[in-house]
Amino acid sequence: MPRAAAIIQYEWDAAWVIVAYGEYDIGCVASLAEALEIASKKYSKVVVDASRLTFADSAFLNLLLRVNNTTALRVAEPAPQLRRLLRLTGADSVLDVRESVEEAAAS
Repeated sequence: MPRAAAIIQYEWDAAWVIVAYGEYDIGCVASLAEALEIASKKYSKVVVDASRLTFADSAFLNLLLRVNNTTALRVAEPAPQLRRLLRLTGADSVLDVRESVEEAAAS
């Protein structure tokens, strides 16, 4: 699994899925931000597959919260570290967190 941040994107049903790989912090969240901003303008539903994250900090979390205001954002399969960050900050009560990409795209 890559440590450096990387993304893969694809369409699933009527949703745009962005798979976030590796580590995301203030220094490398820009490419994900650009992908999410473009997707939120084209799709009413955007899914972030967070199952392959190895690290995410407040920059990643702030990005999710910001994009959540512009589209139906769903966070699918958050990795344990991200799940803990969401729970500790209360963001899990604001963001739509789903157990799978399939569930997130279908709902």
